[in-house]
Amino acid sequence: MNNSVFIHIVRFVSLALMQSLVFNNINFLGYINPYAYIMFIALFPVKNNRLIIILLSFFLGLTIDFFSDTGGIHAAACVFIAYIRPVLLKFSFGVIYEHQTIKFNTVEFGEKLTYLTLLTFIHHFVLFYLDFFSASKIILVLQKTLFSSIFTILLILVITIIFSKKSK
Repeated sequence: MNNSVFIHIVRFVSLALMQSLVFNNINFLGYINPYAYIMFIALFPVKNNRLIIILLSFFLGLTIDFFSDTGGIHAAACVFIAYIRPVLLKFSFGVIYEHQTIKFNTVEFGEKLTYLTLLTFIHHFVLFYLDFFSASKIILVLQKTLFSSIFTILLILVITIIFSKKSK
């Protein structure tokens, strides 16, 4: 088995377990829930086939749905961000994305933050809109999206800093 494949399997399983066992139990003030599992989708290598990331995103979301008993909303939100991921990568990284040379450890912090912010806000908006599925609750959807996105982005940044390889 390729070392890269093994790393992605470990990342998939560990993020799904951490989300299901730890992060799903965090609920500040009814608005703040971290969804750090989207880090798998955000940091998946760009050079891989687009169909692979969409299928893996579906299975990741389905896994979270299974443990959260949420009926498919995580799977739908994950597939949506996996589908629009190339647009977000091109917007955030520009020419680097066009040449397929993005290495998330070496890109500038501002570009990485822009990409993570867009991806997270879109994921959370789709997730909470599907959860409430009512236009009359749009203010609640936007509140939960804003507060949970900020907390999720901070959590993802902390996780990437802790687990990043130190380059000399």
